[in-house]
Formats: sequence, C-alpha cells, structure tokens
Amino acid sequence: MRFLYSCVAAVTAVLSAPLGAQVMTRENSRDLQLQELVAESVRNNPEIRAAGNERLAAQHRVLPAGALEDPMLEVGVINAPLRSQIFRREDMTMKMLGLSQKIPFPGKLDLRQEVAAKDSESVAHAYQETVNRVIRDLKSAYFELAFATVSARLVEKNKQALEQFLKISESRYSVGQGGQADVLKAQTQLSRMNDELIKLGRERQTIAAELTRVLGRRFDAVAPVPMALQGRGAQLQFEALMETALSQRPQLLALKSLVDRSSKSIELARKDYYPDFDVKFSYGQRDNTLDGMRRDDLVGVTVAINLPVRRETKRDPRVAEAIAMRDQAKDLYQAQSNELASKLRQQLAIAEQSLASARLYETGILPQARLAVESSLAAYRVNRVDFLTLLDNQMTVLSYEISYASALSGYNKALAEIDLLTGKPAL
Repeated sequence: MRFLYSCVAAVTAVLSAPLGAQVMTRENSRDLQLQELVAESVRNNPEIRAAGNERLAAQHRVLPAGALEDPMLEVGVINAPLRSQIFRREDMTMKMLGLSQKIPFPGKLDLRQEVAAKDSESVAHAYQETVNRVIRDLKSAYFELAFATVSARLVEKNKQALEQFLKISESRYSVGQGGQADVLKAQTQLSRMNDELIKLGRERQTIAAELTRVLGRRFDAVAPVPMALQGRGAQLQFEALMETALSQRPQLLALKSLVDRSSKSIELARKDYYPDFDVKFSYGQRDNTLDGMRRDDLVGVTVAINLPVRRETKRDPRVAEAIAMRDQAKDLYQAQSNELASKLRQQLAIAEQSLASARLYETGILPQARLAVESSLAAYRVNRVDFLTLLDNQMTVLSYEISYASALSGYNKALAEIDLLTGKPAL
C-alpha cells in the first residue's frame, strides 16, 4: 500500500504541473527572439537578396532612360576624284569631320524617365512584398515549431503519468484488487504515446528544416529553439485593417505604380506621332589648288526628321497596347483588393476563434478536466471507478492541452498572415 500511495503522489505531481510554465512565457523575450530572427532572415535569405538586387537594377535604369543617345562622330573624304592629287584637283574635294545628335521630340525623354521611375517604384514595392512574405513564412514556421515542441512536452508529460498509472494497475493486480485488462490497457496507451513522440520528432525536424531555409542558414545549421506559445490579445477591426492594407500593402502599391506607369506609357506612345530630330554639323577642309591658290574650308549644318506616316500599322496599335496595359493593371488592382478583403476576413475569423478557444481552454475546460483526473484517481484508489475511466480522463486532458496549444499557434499564425495582408512592417 505504501508503494501505491507513492505512485498516486507521483501522478498527482505530474498532473499538477502548470501548463502555463510550458506554454506561456514572457512576452518581451519572445518578441526579442523574433526580432533577431527577422533581422537574420532579411540579411541572409537569398530570395530577399535577389529581390534587393532586382530593385537596385531597376533604380539604375531610371537615369539612362531619360538621357540622349550618344552623339555620332563622322570622319571621311568626300567628292574625291579617282586620279592622282585627289585633294588638290577638284574644288569640292575635302576632308570631312562631322558630328550628329539625335534629339527626340520635346517631352519624350521626360516621359521615358518617368516610365522607368514608375517601373523602379513598382519593383521596390515588390521587394518589400517579398520581405513581408518571407517574414510571414518565418513566423508561421516558428509558431508551428513551437506547437510541435509543446506537443512533444505534453505527450512526454502524459507518458510519465501513464507510467505511474501502469505501476498502480500492476500493484493492484498483484494484490488481486485489479484486473489484467487494466495493465494491458495502460501498456497499450504507453505504446501509443511512444508512437506519437516518434511522429512529433519527425514533424519537428521537417518544420525546423523549413525554418532554417527561411532564415537563409546552411542546410546543416541548427534551427533556433522557439519560445513557448502565448496568446496576447490584439485590436482587430476589419475596417481599420482594410484601410491600412489599402494604404500600405506593397502588393497593391506596386499595382498602383504599374497603373501610373501605363498612363505615362500612353502619353509616350502618343508622342510617337511627332517626329524626332537628327541634327548634324560638318566641317570640310580643302587643300590648295595645283597652282597654289588657297581654297576656303566649308562648314555645314543639317536637320533631319523622321516621317511618322505609318499610323494605322505602327503607332495606333502602340497606343491601344498601352491603354490595354493600363486597364489590365487597374483590373488587377481591383481583383487583388477584393481578394485581400476576403483573406483578411478569413484570417480575422481564425484569429478571433483561436483566441476565444484558447481562453476557454485556459479558464474553463482544462481546469475542469484536470480536476476530473484527480477526482477519478482518488476514486480509483478506493475502487469507486474503473481504470478505463481514469485512463480516459487522462487522455482527455492530453487532448485538451494539445488543442489549447494548437489554438495559440493558430492565433499567432493568423496574426502573422494579417501582418502580411496589411503590409505591416517587420518587428
């Protein structure tokens, strides 16, 4: 009997271990760890670095787009006779030096530079969207790994309780107060716990690999150990969040830049109805005549223009193309806005439901379930309930504890998704 009471005391100690010590932690510590991980991901993630290089390349395209073409230098001999003394025989024979410059119609260069600037702006917003998406992936993997870690601890805790139950059932069976079925049932549940720990170990490795990838670490690097889950409340109102999303979501801002770019492209295409200019200056040096008479050098200035005559086959289609691209960008913006609103409502519902469930588990369901286990354990000692009832109550507690951790994980993942949808800057 002394052994039986010691087993009961051990079970009570395991059951009374506060889940909050495993699931809840200081909020500042977790935020600090996330800040460090976010900074590491922004610094090392190759996808972010690639997007940053694309942004840099787009910035370098702005100035050249508004620059004139290189001038053309021309050197040669004109009007040279085929006989000897070619530079002194004919009056129109000269050594020529020319310089020409193509000048677009006024306004074209500015429009080209504005188009390139809007392209660069769009790429910059796309870069920020990539950063936000990677951070969302980082947080999701972080909270999934935290949930898997908590689940493993809970299963291990439950396993310890079942081991004590097994000792109790074996002790009672040895003195004829219990049946062999109780022992076999406890052994079966212990085997299930071992199998669950194997599954959780595999899941943790998979999630840790994903977290390592998002952080930009080497494949053989050790994944960080996440802080325990917590469920701090946040002000979540759809109207305010949607307004924030429309004003700062990089994906929508990039589409706005594309709309502006297309409008500038329409203006540029319409400017193509006007001619460009090719200004040329030339200088011709003439030698003296055969009898020594001096001949003056000559200069020339010419202006050439192209003739934009192919309107129906060349310029009208370009204008129509630019208009279609602008309308496409507008439609994409509207479609993305509608999709954003839908996803935002979904994530708000998930966050609210997850937080409500977590609070219900924490304040009502879990305390009652633990009391039921303690009560059934005390009743089992005096043969007032059977072993299966005790075992079922304990497995119910495990299920509720895992559901509680799952609700906390789902809530934090929904917040990370909401941050992405609203374009919230990183921690």
